[in-house]
Amino acid sequence: MNNTRCIAYVGTYTSSGKSQGIYIFEMDSTNGNLNLLGTSEKIENPSYQVIDNKVEFLYTVMETETFNGKLSGAVAAFAIDKKTGLLKFVNSQPTEGRAPCHININKSRSHIFTANYREGIVSVFPLNPDGSIGAASCIIEHKGSGPNKERQEKAHAHYVSLTPDEKYLCAVDLGIDKIMVYDFDSTTGKLHPAKYPEVNIRPGSGPRHMVFHKSGRFAYLINELSSDIVAFEYSSDEGKFNEIQYISTLPAGYSGTNYCAAIHISPDGKYLYGSNRGHDSIAIFSIDQNNGKIRLIEIVSTRGSFPRDFQIDPSGKFLYAANQNSDSIVVFRILPEFGKIEPTGEVINVPSPVSIKFAIL
Repeated sequence: MNNTRCIAYVGTYTSSGKSQGIYIFEMDSTNGNLNLLGTSEKIENPSYQVIDNKVEFLYTVMETETFNGKLSGAVAAFAIDKKTGLLKFVNSQPTEGRAPCHININKSRSHIFTANYREGIVSVFPLNPDGSIGAASCIIEHKGSGPNKERQEKAHAHYVSLTPDEKYLCAVDLGIDKIMVYDFDSTTGKLHPAKYPEVNIRPGSGPRHMVFHKSGRFAYLINELSSDIVAFEYSSDEGKFNEIQYISTLPAGYSGTNYCAAIHISPDGKYLYGSNRGHDSIAIFSIDQNNGKIRLIEIVSTRGSFPRDFQIDPSGKFLYAANQNSDSIVVFRILPEFGKIEPTGEVINVPSPVSIKFAIL
């Protein structure tokens, strides 16, 4: 085990003209610093990634409006070199929806899923034995709108994830204030509305991302427009989400502009973290392991602008804040007794960082 290496893959926006694609770093387990190993072959806007559970392939969205002459974004596959951590391009496919902004994979590595923001489309793709991506097997377009006329004029899918038991696919839609829940047929690669097909969120909330607790009993949703988190109790028997609590990610009295972004749970399941863009901070909560309720511990500056994502390393010792607009990843040490974070002083310069994914080689 001592010979293992922790590799960080950083997705970026290339549209600014500064980024070269996916940046690949090796993590120093002593101080949390990230040392650059290289970059992927340059593709357009590789904003969010997912890595298969055997750490053989990395899949990324290409968050674009056009691909190969059609109105669509794309997904791309890269093979991971187990010795170096570097990436080799395998293939790409159109997502049949514009601006794909999130991607996920099932445990058996048979399919990947994307959320395509522009039209509120969810796409499913089969994976071939060689890791390459097949043409989309299912395309579902959400319908509706929300009260925020600027941001919710129509559906905007923002996140996709299978439930921990992999019975259902959850698609979080910012435009219609809903989590759409689907039965997933891994044989056909098709989605069908589940028994409880919609989870309604308060109008105007703009739900963005969600995360499941390691127990499988609770789920947490972060709302971009209302700057709060919703806690749910999850029943895997029925695929039903029961609302427990709403809680703000901002300090009392803050009246400035803010857009929540990412949400993650510590590996031990004790603490929940959410990022604020505008307030430019990470809100830290403790999780009651019995009832799933969360309690605010503190809110800490990310020491940069617009933390679109952050990530906790697999050991749970460090948190990395990806400050998109200040081109920086700021390293924080996690204090295990309270889940609080403090900056280590390490700052990694990355152009327009959007997401971070770790892999153990």
